[in-house]
Amino acid sequence: MERIIFHCDLNNFYASVECLHNPEYRNVPLAVGGDIEKRHGIILAKNQLAKKTGVKTGEALWQAMQKCPNLVIVKPNFSLYLRFSRLVKKIYEDYTDQIESFGIDEVWLDLTHSIHLFNQTPHQLADSIRERIYREVGITASIGVSFNKVFAKLGSDYKKPNATTEITRENMKDIVYPLPVEDLLYVGRATTQKLHTIGIYTIGDCANYDPQILKRRLGKWGEYLHRFASGQDSSPVLVHHYEPQVKSIGNSTTAPKDLKNMEDVRIIAYILAESVAARLKEAHLMAYTIAIGVRDVNLQGFTRQHKMAEATNLSDTIAKVALDLFSQNVDFSISLRSIGIKATDLVLESKSEQLNLFEDPITKQKKLSLETTIEKIRERYGFNAVQRLLMLEDTVLSGFNPKQEHVIFPESYFKG
Repeated sequence: MERIIFHCDLNNFYASVECLHNPEYRNVPLAVGGDIEKRHGIILAKNQLAKKTGVKTGEALWQAMQKCPNLVIVKPNFSLYLRFSRLVKKIYEDYTDQIESFGIDEVWLDLTHSIHLFNQTPHQLADSIRERIYREVGITASIGVSFNKVFAKLGSDYKKPNATTEITRENMKDIVYPLPVEDLLYVGRATTQKLHTIGIYTIGDCANYDPQILKRRLGKWGEYLHRFASGQDSSPVLVHHYEPQVKSIGNSTTAPKDLKNMEDVRIIAYILAESVAARLKEAHLMAYTIAIGVRDVNLQGFTRQHKMAEATNLSDTIAKVALDLFSQNVDFSISLRSIGIKATDLVLESKSEQLNLFEDPITKQKKLSLETTIEKIRERYGFNAVQRLLMLEDTVLSGFNPKQEHVIFPESYFKG
């Protein structure tokens, strides 16, 4: 049986919710982003008026302001966005129980076994869902309809806003093959550059390329890309409420000024390590591997990681491993713009562990108790209630709370 997969993408989601809640924003170019005073970040979403001026999602705030001097930038309100996301997912639940989230504003739906209940074609049903979202929630969506998840995602991106695009086996070469290869799911900047070097510029180029050569060039990933481009993706849509195991917990930040030496990095690294450690404890997890991500002022970056003999959720240990990785791999010939720390290879904290003969377990438990107490104090009295003395060396660099102020994209930050 041919599958019927929808990919639903809420258009300009953060900006749409802001305009819905604040009528004064509806007729001005608006973007949701970080703090322009502290240089925290990028454009997360923009409305149609901002888009018309050339503002792009993912670009730095200062770049957007150059394009659109009267751009209104509002800080993200994630609790509000989550509430709207849940409202829309309640609508999806009326059509299928196979609902797989891809971020806060995107989902895949598998309607293969429920389409017959609605007496509509897939295209008609997608239109009906879009109309319900707008009527009941007040925002618009674009929906891609196809026989696999990758092409459904391409369909939702193909025509925006508020549109349905159906990609079938009959029209896939006309719609999909001319698209740039970087439009393919999971193809980032680094992979795009590698594909360009071997003459692959479109999805059609990738589909028609010798898969064995792709595999030799890119390893197993080259084989996957060929299958995706050729429409051979068979990955299932997960059942709603099924939560895959957490694979990593991390935080990253764009610094308010360029990082020129290890002293600068040390301040931010400890703040990030404390945030990662707190999240691990909240999830009752420990990590065997610590990874860092680095991006310089030219937006070039790399990742490095270190696997430890023992799992940990202590901020001091996470910071020490991360700082060792930074010192071994960064020469500061080019200043850094952003850094990240991620914990992976996770295990439950209740899992039995081999005692280390060279570390006093009582001292280790005291460190854990101290960190837990500090985190409780911060929860009650605010992040700045207890700080390391190190943070006072440069309050410009230390003046942020990654656990509360920053949206977390643990995997994407660490991919090239």
